[in-house]
Amino acid sequence: MMDQLSLFDAEELYEFPKDLLEYREHFLSREEADRLKETLLDTAPWEQHTQKMYDKIVLTPRLTAWYGDPKDDKAEEERKPTNLWTPELFSLKEKIAKEFGCRFNGVLLNLYRDHNDSVAWHRDKESRYGKRPVIASISLGQTRNFDFRKKDHHQSKYSLPLPHGSLLIMKGDLQEHWEHRIAKSAIPMKERINLTFRLVNDLI
Repeated sequence: MMDQLSLFDAEELYEFPKDLLEYREHFLSREEADRLKETLLDTAPWEQHTQKMYDKIVLTPRLTAWYGDPKDDKAEEERKPTNLWTPELFSLKEKIAKEFGCRFNGVLLNLYRDHNDSVAWHRDKESRYGKRPVIASISLGQTRNFDFRKKDHHQSKYSLPLPHGSLLIMKGDLQEHWEHRIAKSAIPMKERINLTFRLVNDLI
């Protein structure tokens, strides 16, 4: 395991200290990652949502699914029910929690179908994630670059390729000062699934 995560751009080297990021390139074996990817592609209840962009309603350029603990508040009828943990996802949640000493009650799955799918610059700063959220991200399938940039200095940009079976943990003040994205690519790409394990306050 690397003590510090080094991210390169064309001109400089930046090292994120371990209080912001931890990275394991081979957290899952090739066999484990292959099996989980195929299972999720076949069985996850993938949905495509809409979002408002420049006064237009557009389709989100990826598919998503949400799994987690059952919700206690039955009165919120407008909210879609949570898909309960599958044995594979629950086991993976427990493995990460035990090894890194953190707790999760949900996981958001993103399916990037090809090079046209993406997620725009953002920070996971919703109040339901808490002030200093710990988010564990597992990547399956096609290697895609995970880009970071300083919130108040967009020229400070860094990129990390996330291969099949890798784990990236974002924590500390990362969401306060850094944005991240998965950009569209000019190069044709195959499917990628990203699992982001989270502790969500409205599920507690």
